Amino acid sequence: MGQTFPLTWLMTTSMEAAGVLIIGVSALISLAVALRGALHAARWSAAYDLFRASFGRGILLGLEFLVAADIIRTVVVTPSIQSVTVLALIILIRTFLSISLKAEIEGGWPWQRPQLQASASSDAGDPVRPARDADTH
Repeated sequence: MGQTFPLTWLMTTSMEAAGVLIIGVSALISLAVALRGALHAARWSAAYDLFRASFGRGILLGLEFLVAADIIRTVVVTPSIQSVTVLALIILIRTFLSISLKAEIEGGWPWQRPQLQASASSDAGDPVRPARDADTH
């Protein structure tokens, strides 16, 4: 792949190991938290949702470390068209995975949330249009 410097190799390998370790540890912690919640609340569906959200966040964090290691490796090693193209594809795939996981965790696409929050806050602060009360409907 090209010449790598010992410090660069150590950094990228450490970041990749940290990413994999974060994903593995988050799986174990998420499973333990979900099982504890299921045993105390006796609601397996809520425990499953808790596991998915917690583990999804761990995967996202681990992916960030893996992407950072790929970026460092590509920038430090003499960049070629092939290495930059491979990096771009890796980042594209991991970005898609991150957006999909975030949508799964939060229950909607990232670009939908600001619109929902803006419409809710604009109703409350608008003197012409009063805030809606549950009692009036």
